[in-house]
Amino acid sequence: MVEKVALVTGAGTGIGKAVALALAKEGYAVVLAGRRADKLQETANEAGNAKTLAVPTDVSDPESIKALFARLKQEFGRLDLLFNNAGIGAPAVPMEELPLETWKKVVDTNLTGIFVCTQEAVKIMKAQTPKGGRIVNNGSISAHTPRPRAAAYTATKHAVTGLTKQTALDYREDNILCSQIDIGNAATPLTERMVQGQGVLQPDGRMMVEARMNADDVGRAVVYIAGLPLDTNVLFMTVMANKMPFVGRG
Repeated sequence: MVEKVALVTGAGTGIGKAVALALAKEGYAVVLAGRRADKLQETANEAGNAKTLAVPTDVSDPESIKALFARLKQEFGRLDLLFNNAGIGAPAVPMEELPLETWKKVVDTNLTGIFVCTQEAVKIMKAQTPKGGRIVNNGSISAHTPRPRAAAYTATKHAVTGLTKQTALDYREDNILCSQIDIGNAATPLTERMVQGQGVLQPDGRMMVEARMNADDVGRAVVYIAGLPLDTNVLFMTVMANKMPFVGRG
């Protein structure tokens, strides 16, 4: 039986960690990519006896990404699943006050990083035997509906939707499938601000504490997508805290 190999970016904390652990539990060998070696090691430790490989990586740097995939290919020789998860936000300021360098950093991480990771994954997936694999992009609820004062994050997440569709279209004949999972308010360090003090800014100007959900449920969702045969795809999936403000615009 051919060993299944998954690569998760942003695997040191939050959603990436939850997904990496869920895949490891399912029997995947998991390559853990992220900026902080200590956090990647924590994920590896929690995976117990599962096979993991921690590779410190900055997805805003194309050369760092290429080194990651070279290491993966050297170690395992194949790739069955890429979870493009690593991403950053920017301070919640009026659009005209957002520094251009901050904008570029968000674009480099959230969009260009996914693009380069996809390029490198496709090269491996097209050449391996059996040919094919899956790419799952972390889109976010912001791929559909913006939050106030989040121009860079919203723009990149909308762009991820286009990249997901293009990837799914272009690689059909190679048995490479692309999905997007749009996550709303998973309980991670990045969403702590939603439950602290008065909460976060709403479109009507109010501050409100928002409901969150367990990040482990995102892990289960990715495992479901990954377990489908390569003649079946989930193009888009939304996994969200049921009581968060989104459906019905509130």
